[in-house]
Amino acid sequence: MEKRDSNASASAFHVPEWMIQFADQKQEFNKRPTKIGRRSLSRSISQSSTDSYSSAASYTDSSDDETSPRDKQQKNSKGSSDFCVKNIKQAEFGRREIEIAEQEMPALMALRKRAQGEKPLAGAKIVGCTHITAQTAVLMETLGALGAQCRWAACNIYSTLNEVAAALAESGFPVFAWKGESEDDFWWCIDRCVNVEGWQPNMILDDGGDLTHWIYKKYPNMFKKIKGIVEESVTGVHRLYQLSKAGKLCVPAMNVNDSVTKQKFDNLYCCRESILDGLKRTTDMMFGGKQVVVCGYGEVGKGCCAALKAMGSIVYVTEIDPICALQACMDGFRLVKLNEVIRQVDIVITCTGNKNVVTREHLDRMKNSCIVCNMGHSNTEIDVASLRTPELTWERVRSQVDHVIWPDGKRIVLLAEGRLLNLSCSTVPTFVLSITATTQALALIELYNAPEGRYKQDVYLLPKKMDEYVASLHLPTFDAHLTELTDEQAKYLGLNKNGPFKPNYYRY
Repeated sequence: MEKRDSNASASAFHVPEWMIQFADQKQEFNKRPTKIGRRSLSRSISQSSTDSYSSAASYTDSSDDETSPRDKQQKNSKGSSDFCVKNIKQAEFGRREIEIAEQEMPALMALRKRAQGEKPLAGAKIVGCTHITAQTAVLMETLGALGAQCRWAACNIYSTLNEVAAALAESGFPVFAWKGESEDDFWWCIDRCVNVEGWQPNMILDDGGDLTHWIYKKYPNMFKKIKGIVEESVTGVHRLYQLSKAGKLCVPAMNVNDSVTKQKFDNLYCCRESILDGLKRTTDMMFGGKQVVVCGYGEVGKGCCAALKAMGSIVYVTEIDPICALQACMDGFRLVKLNEVIRQVDIVITCTGNKNVVTREHLDRMKNSCIVCNMGHSNTEIDVASLRTPELTWERVRSQVDHVIWPDGKRIVLLAEGRLLNLSCSTVPTFVLSITATTQALALIELYNAPEGRYKQDVYLLPKKMDEYVASLHLPTFDAHLTELTDEQAKYLGLNKNGPFKPNYYRY
């Protein structure tokens, strides 16, 4: 794998025999597989994924009892109580959701089938902190099939699917998560994954950096046995680079977020579909003619803008990067400062990965019934804490929807208390998550099996060859047929006929 901003060659990456065989037999996966068996680091707590007064307004379905899962004594059918979920009795429903997700995750299911004989993760003890959804369950069960032991917590207090968490617990996975956790619950769950007698992780799979931060803060000696970190989000990767720059990163880390398959598919195409789903489920609004400002024109912002423009919305963009700003202009969007349009827009969407993008001053100036939401990983982009003042009234309208009312009667519609909209308020396309999950699995396999000395205590990118491999595994789903270079063409271009086909500096 290649270290970012270095000239290091990716040739050190070893392609296992099962991976070569898998690539040579892609015709096996021309149809989506049917059921194949059951089975931040240097950051303050105030900037974590739990920021805000969440416990005061946490939503719980009326059909659920109000007892905290931490106060329940639950066991699965095998007698194990090493988990903490909302209701273990929901396991059967969660299993059905996982089986549905398997149909849309062809590469991950194929990876499970082809590599489980070799068990490339035998002996791996993976502690994970991600969104706990049906798609994550397919990833976890794949890691288990490849030989790993896993313990898992949620990276977001609202995105856990309780029935899926129950299904995983029933299958024997130690899962500590439920929808609507408080801040204290959030850190308690992470600690239960990490601090367990007779079991110590040797790999970390993180989404946002909270798990890595917790281990650094509470159990730094654990890093003596940890082989590496795989991080998925912009926020978590940013924290890893901060640690690396400060000389405090003590294990190799893999930056999955900046892989091409993650950036282009999860960030762009996924958000292009899920932004509309999240807004529609929570507000029932019509998008045609609405004025929307999207803060940030990275891959997430591009996806949001494209979707809203296609629905007939008038879209403005704010950006700090002149290159992204020029892209927005060339794509037909008007580039503005937030202050210039804040009084007139109907929807404000943040997707920058930054903090205090929407301040209390902006919130005070918004029009009545303006919808405010965030598509970034952390809830630092909107200054929600500034709205917890005596003169403002909060009304819970429905799950993840709050009206914040000013003394003069003006109100804004705040979604998911400023947390990630799509995974808090709706769902995301399973097929896209198959691409990301496959990339995560391969990164874990590579870091775990890498000989000592291949990776130093730094942050690395996936090699181009692995990105192309992950993409190729998903093409058969569309009955797509790649053109192959002739020997003469390959020689002319100076390429290997099997790739990689683009240089590392190429921007897709």
